[in-house]
Amino acid sequence: MKETPAHHHRGHAGSVWVREESTRARRTPLSRERIVEAAVTLLDQDGVDGLTMRRLAQQLDVTSTALYWHVKTKEDVLDLALDRIFGDVPLPDATDDWRSDARGLIRNWHAVMLDHLWAPSLIGRPMLGPNVLARTEYLQSALVRGGLSGLQLAVATRTLANYVIGASLTEATWRRTADPHSQAVARRHITANPTAYPTLNDSGHLDAARWDDDDLFERGLDAILAITPWPESL
Repeated sequence: MKETPAHHHRGHAGSVWVREESTRARRTPLSRERIVEAAVTLLDQDGVDGLTMRRLAQQLDVTSTALYWHVKTKEDVLDLALDRIFGDVPLPDATDDWRSDARGLIRNWHAVMLDHLWAPSLIGRPMLGPNVLARTEYLQSALVRGGLSGLQLAVATRTLANYVIGASLTEATWRRTADPHSQAVARRHITANPTAYPTLNDSGHLDAARWDDDDLFERGLDAILAITPWPESL
């Protein structure tokens, strides 16, 4: 049967992980690995909106048609690029301290997200790549060693993932879109209205001089990991 270029077929987010790469693609000089590395470079430079199949082809000095033998859509490229950077998240050696193991993984995940500011906004995509799944497996295995199972394991996994995604997205957005004085301007807006925002004034909300982002992240992580197993009947 004659193969047709992949762009003749429609795909959706996550579909790249549940289909085989075409035989024709494996016979071409261009590789999926080269495409992904070039995509990560463009994403780091210009973000998700700056990545197009045409620009990616130019970066690789190939035609757009050559790309489509390996990836069907931009969605494929984003899924592959996201899993690629998850490969940079170190997996700590497992120890007898499950909280320390989970904390190490989450810290590493957070750091890699902030090295690639485009990544946090994509985390809601179907994440079925081998690097993502290996790290999710590590996290859950640490939680299981801590005595979590069933519903509590699912809740803890979701809570930790949402925590690191939310923190990374907030910090990435500040870094991408805000000038160095934006947080100070935001804080002054609050302190200028002490009657309307008495608690926010007292708590130092958005006061970078009072609360360090890294310290807040660490303390929030400690609070989540203070979880203890509950009876399964609950």
